[in-house]
Amino acid sequence: MTVALIGFAILLILIVILRIPIAFSMAIVGFFGFAYMQGLNFDTYTDFNWNSALSMAAKRVINTAQEYSLSVIPLFILMGNLVTKSGLSHQLYRASNAFLGHMQGGLSMATVVACGGFSAICGSSLATSATMAKVAMPPMRKYGYADSLATASIAAGGTLGILIPPSVILVIYGLLTETSIRELFAAGFIPGFIGILLYLCAVRFAVWRNPEDGPCGERLSWPERIQALQGVWGVLILFSVVMGGIYLGVFTPTEAAGIGAGGAFVIALYRRSLTLANLFDILTDTARTSAMLFGVLIGALIFSNFINRAGLPGDLLTLVQSVDVSPMVVIFFILGIYIVLGMVFESLSMMLLTVPIFFPLVQSLGFDLVWFGIVVVVVTEISLITPPVGMNVFVLSAVLRDVKASTIFKGVTPFWCADIIRLILITLIAPISLFLPELLYR
Repeated sequence: MTVALIGFAILLILIVILRIPIAFSMAIVGFFGFAYMQGLNFDTYTDFNWNSALSMAAKRVINTAQEYSLSVIPLFILMGNLVTKSGLSHQLYRASNAFLGHMQGGLSMATVVACGGFSAICGSSLATSATMAKVAMPPMRKYGYADSLATASIAAGGTLGILIPPSVILVIYGLLTETSIRELFAAGFIPGFIGILLYLCAVRFAVWRNPEDGPCGERLSWPERIQALQGVWGVLILFSVVMGGIYLGVFTPTEAAGIGAGGAFVIALYRRSLTLANLFDILTDTARTSAMLFGVLIGALIFSNFINRAGLPGDLLTLVQSVDVSPMVVIFFILGIYIVLGMVFESLSMMLLTVPIFFPLVQSLGFDLVWFGIVVVVVTEISLITPPVGMNVFVLSAVLRDVKASTIFKGVTPFWCADIIRLILITLIAPISLFLPELLYR
């Protein structure tokens, strides 16, 4: 365990102090740590045979690049980018606003619902927040909404992007732990829906405390509401085909990603929102994002090899058994670590650092890895709006340059509390997160 802890300390120095990208930091520590565990003596390193460490790193790079199931990542990213360019985010907000906008705080509620719908296609929290900021912020300012409530509803609603399937982070978790991506997608739907409901309650609480922060918007007639719904048929069809096919076993998640990307392309062509310049931007952004994710994943896998070789998961299990505490106490301790790490780490980095360490321990304690995956993603969602490093908050600050990050953090407190309530529910009542996969596959 000592060697692994030293490796973690070096990793934190590389990331936090030296500002080396996390993909390279994990790969460097993992490579040299693995070499040391194979018998490297730093006094005679010139005489050392590096073949084992080099072979391990090379296999990780080659196997990851050739892994067929990983093709789901660029395909889902492509689908999200095509949907974004086709303007469906505006239609989603218009439809949700038609039914909720006339209520106290209704525009913020409409933003949360639209974020949930957009998340069902996009799969990225940061992209959801950045897109919905441009769509939802102007009407909320038009009706005099407080910046704290308006931006907080966007930041919190954007976190749903990594939980509501299809979710890229769930795919990465499934690949790290060799867990069924289909079951993870099925299990993520109910907690995502609960998150939307609790966020709506958070908005109601905020406007109950300060009614002037969320004035009522315009009430539309029922014919106007029905007309607004006609604009979201593309999202409904695409989501139904992709997720319905996965849930019913018609096709695999990888095939679903390909169908989803193709469907999004057809929708973009139908809406006449796709030009050669837009298509080039979409493809380059997809390639750039995919390369970044693959780089981080490869670095995490190399680091995971070092952690396993150092025996940290086994040492943690021995330590837990020696202190004689209940398995649920261990889970709450792990969740506490996640919340603390979320204050300083970006969500994907935090998950890739910790999952290789914790999932063998959680599995050995008898917990279901699908359930643990949902719990990890919910905690990761919380980190996206937790100060001082809430990535969604800083994305909004970059998009809305006249709004300070402190203003967003102030408004996001009720949503953060709602996330904690959801985390407790999912942790203590595991069947909520496991009901659907249990029903369909077990």
